[in-house]
Amino acid sequence: MHLFIVTAPNQPGALATILEAIAQKGVNVTTIGAATSGDSGPIALQANDDDSARAALQGIGASFREADVVSAWLEDKPGTLADAARRLGDAGVNIEALVPIGMQGGKVGLLIGVDNADAAKAALGDLVGAASG
Repeated sequence: MHLFIVTAPNQPGALATILEAIAQKGVNVTTIGAATSGDSGPIALQANDDDSARAALQGIGASFREADVVSAWLEDKPGTLADAARRLGDAGVNIEALVPIGMQGGKVGLLIGVDNADAAKAALGDLVGAASG
């Protein structure tokens, strides 16, 4: 699975157009995060069917890229995200997107879009995978 990072115009209805195109392909968006800055902004989303989501985005001429994805579960306390980011940076892994996926057992779950999933998994070690507790 990938994170699709879509560059969308900062205008009313832009997100709806993207999500409608994906839905028309019968694809479920399972995770999403977005922000704007100026005239545009990235939308990071994960869907249950990469091929159909890709086709939907291409079909509306959306500007997007794909990132490998790893999940990590971090202790819900100061510094844990900074530590994970430093581990990735020190391993030469670029973070493309961060999307929260929930909280469980005192941990915060994140999907992390990266340029190298294998290196990210090695760098994050025991942070990768499912929450426990």
